[in-house]
Parts: sequence; C-alpha cells; structure tokens
Amino acid sequence: MRSDEEQVRGPGDRDGIDTSTNLSEDRVTGRSGRWRDRLLVAGLVLTACNLRPAVTSLGPLLEEVRHGLHMGAAVAGVLTSVPALCFSVFGVAAPRLARRLGPARVVALGMAAVALGLLVRPWVGSVPGFLTASALALMGIALSNVLMPVVVKRYFPDRVGAMTGLYSMALSLGTAVAAAGVTVPVTSALGGDWRLGLAVWGALAVVAVLPWLPFVRKGEPATSSGAVRSAGGPTADHPVPRVSRSRTAWALAVFMGLQSTGAYITMGWLPQIYRDAGLPAGTAGLLLAVTMAVGVPLAFAIPRMAARRPHQGPVVLVLGVAGLVGYAGLYFAPVGGAWAWALILGVANCTFPLALTMVSLRARTSTGVAQLSAFAQSVGYLLAIPGPILIGTLYAHSGGWGLPIAVMSALLVPQMAVGYAAGRDRVVEDELAHR
Repeated sequence: MRSDEEQVRGPGDRDGIDTSTNLSEDRVTGRSGRWRDRLLVAGLVLTACNLRPAVTSLGPLLEEVRHGLHMGAAVAGVLTSVPALCFSVFGVAAPRLARRLGPARVVALGMAAVALGLLVRPWVGSVPGFLTASALALMGIALSNVLMPVVVKRYFPDRVGAMTGLYSMALSLGTAVAAAGVTVPVTSALGGDWRLGLAVWGALAVVAVLPWLPFVRKGEPATSSGAVRSAGGPTADHPVPRVSRSRTAWALAVFMGLQSTGAYITMGWLPQIYRDAGLPAGTAGLLLAVTMAVGVPLAFAIPRMAARRPHQGPVVLVLGVAGLVGYAGLYFAPVGGAWAWALILGVANCTFPLALTMVSLRARTSTGVAQLSAFAQSVGYLLAIPGPILIGTLYAHSGGWGLPIAVMSALLVPQMAVGYAAGRDRVVEDELAHR
C-alpha cells in the first residue's frame, strides 16, 4: 500500500523530485495565492465546459443551418469532419505559444477565439464565412485542449488527479448538455431563430474568458514548478528534444486516437443503431444522453483513482472490457438491454479523461507535458478522422450493424494494448535521455 504522500506524486516525482514542496510561495503563505488558485480552478472548469458545445450544438440545428445558408450536403459532411482536423492542426502550435506567452494567457486567448467565432458565425450569411468562423472557434478549442493538462501540471503538481478529474467532469457535462438536445429548446425559447440558438454558446465562452483576465493583465501566476530540475534532466523552461522518438509518446498518441474514434462513433451512430433496432427516435436520443451523462461523475472519479496508481494500464483494460460488453449487447440484444448498454458504453467512453491524466503523468515538467499533449492530441485526432466515416460506409454497404459493430469491437483490442503500454510508470524525458 502506497502512502498518502506517494499517492499525490506523479512518476516523475519519484525520480528525486518532491513536488509536494514545489508549490508557489504565495499559495503557501498568502491570501493572494488562495485567490489565484480559485481563479485557476474557475478558469479550468469554465474552459472545460466550452470545449465541446461548439461542435455538439451544431448537429441538432444542422438542417436549419443548411437551409439558411443554402449549404449543400457535401459541404455539411465536410463541416462535421472539420473539428478533428482543426484540433490536430492547431494543437501543434500550443507548446510554442505557451513558452512565449505562458499557458494561462494562451488559454485565455483560446477562449476569446471560441467566443468570437461562435458569436460571429451565425450572422456571416455565407458558407465560407460560417466555415471560417467555425475554424476560429475550433482553433481556440485546440489550443485549450492541449494546454489544460499543462495548467494542471504547472500550478497543481500535487493534485494532478483531482484537478484533471474536475475539468474532465466539466468537459463531460458540457458535452452531455449540448448533446442532450438543449440547443433545440433554447432555440425555441429565443423565438425559433437558429442563429440565436447557436450564438448563445458564444455567450457561454465569453464567461469562460473572465477568470483568465487577471493573468493576461498581470502575467502568469507565480510558480516554482518551472524551476524544478532533475539530475541532468530538462527544466520546464526548455523543450524536451524529439518527443516523437518516445515509445510512450507514440503509445499515448495511438491510444488517444483510438479512444477518440470510439467516442466519435458512439456520438455519431449510437442513436441510429437503436433506431434501426426498432426504438423511437426520442428514446434513441435519450439513450445517447444517458451514455454522455454517465461520463460526468466518472470523469471526476477515474483520473483521481488513476493518478494514485503507479501503472494506469489496468484501468485501461477495465474500460476496454466494458466497451466489449456494450458492443456485444448492441449486437445480440439492442432493444432488450438498451438501457444497460447505454450505461456500460458510457463507462467505456471515460477513456478520454484517463488519457488526459496519463498525459500529465508521463512527463516531468510543464513544458514536457505541453509537448506530449500537443503530440498525442494532434496525432490522435488525425487517427480519429476516418473512424466514423468507415463505420458509416460499412453500414451503408452491409445493410445492417453486424459488421460495423464487429469492427468497433475489434478496434478496442489495439486500444487496450497501446493504453496499457502508455500507462506504465515512466516519463518521456527519461526515455529520451537513454536513447
């Protein structure tokens, strides 16, 4: 049994770095430190709430958007695949911007871009303008996606699991609220104008900018974690060389890609699976909402539990087995066990907060976390793009869900393998130092 002190320390801390003493001076001694922490926590939670509604709120109003902008079906198809591409392309720039401006400032700029993009895009009046404004919002999300683990590692090194769980829960809540059909009732309450229904999510992003404003004006919060050094190791102020040469980085990137593939397939196709099995559309949508909602409390609990373990691989395996059980249920008894499969697949989809936790644990410094996060998410989102398209193609050509579900199940096998490898107790800085 590990001691309480060991449970709050990441793998890098066991290599001679006691992060329990690497807290900012003002946080330990003064009221300003407590206010700084409260602002950071508020910023993490509000930012996380805004990382998915920009994407998931569009689906319920896509038909109205197409009609209002005279958008063809092909362009609408491109629009649904743009998020993963933007997350991959723009996320690469996050570590360099964080080194120049500081992660808190970049997250603030990211949320400002989300707010501007979402407030502008309903009113541009053209397809190119709508796509451009959407890309601006997605760019802001991409930067924040990458830097959320960095903020946690840099300013809460002794509470990685708890803070990751907190913002993962907020992210899941934002996803569930937008996916559960809130956009349509809100649009109806605002007079039925789809422009207002989409723009309201921009107002939520404006609120997320507010906690970061003191750091934009005064600079980054004080922290001593940037000065942490291991023997001969890189500091938080210097880039980790060639993170792409780390086996752990690649395992984490592929794990991120495969779990994102599963999540996108679930969000995109689960209601259709239930509808084709004979359930009404309203019930199918409610079942998807249940699947998303299950992730809200688990997204808080799983990172905390995983961060206390030296090896997160067993948690990966448990979630993977849950996915296999859920898919088997959809194949053999999609109606009879519909609610059970929705709950079980909700558990299986909690691999994303687990992946974010491992990003924070697999690098020693905040700069290392930034580079690892950018690499894993950029590669991962690229890998996730073909998955929903492949499942849709198989469904169209096979005439049923037998083959698609088999493929979805098969993808869980490599996901568990690479996730187990990524969960080993090591940091990328040490791997690269021995190459």
